Amino acid sequence: MTINSSLFDKIRVKPTKQAPEPKSGPTCDHPQCQKIGQFRAPKGRLREGEYFCFCMEHVKEYNQTYNYFKDMSDDELVKYQKDSTIGHRPTWSMGVKRGARGFREDQTTADRMRDPFGMFSDGAARSRAPRQPESRAGIAQRKALATLGLDESADAKAIRARYKELVKRLHPDSNGGDRSREEKLREIIQAYKQLRIAKLV
Repeated sequence: MTINSSLFDKIRVKPTKQAPEPKSGPTCDHPQCQKIGQFRAPKGRLREGEYFCFCMEHVKEYNQTYNYFKDMSDDELVKYQKDSTIGHRPTWSMGVKRGARGFREDQTTADRMRDPFGMFSDGAARSRAPRQPESRAGIAQRKALATLGLDESADAKAIRARYKELVKRLHPDSNGGDRSREEKLREIIQAYKQLRIAKLV
């Protein structure tokens, strides 16, 4: 096909259309400009949410000279930058409401706490029944005592005596070299070590 072909005459290409200028709207906020201000530009710091309306020519000019931080001192800039890390929202120290009713600097946490039944006051503490003594052995120590065949009330002397008795009975030397009870002997020795670490022996 050549360039002079009649097929080229039948091809129709739509002409490129420019965006039509709006026929109505606010006029440009630039002085002595009567064009339609269809482009918004922010008015600046402390006037957030307010905008100028400019035509294309003047909005470009405005954007080149716009400075949000104009007229701010160095200290104000540093404060602004620090506040921007928390989104410019107020913050308070953890666990303290200084504006709360009845807050005093010299009050302790217990004084500020609501205690409608008097459970945490000194009088209530004295009137309560004496606490039961806590067990001196934890779970691991109770298991070790059970391995030795003792209960929690066993003292250090009883634990030592029971350990010696079991070692003599289960050791292969006292059984003519029989190693069938060697695993049980290891358990007894491990249990005794656990009790020594817990300072129960």
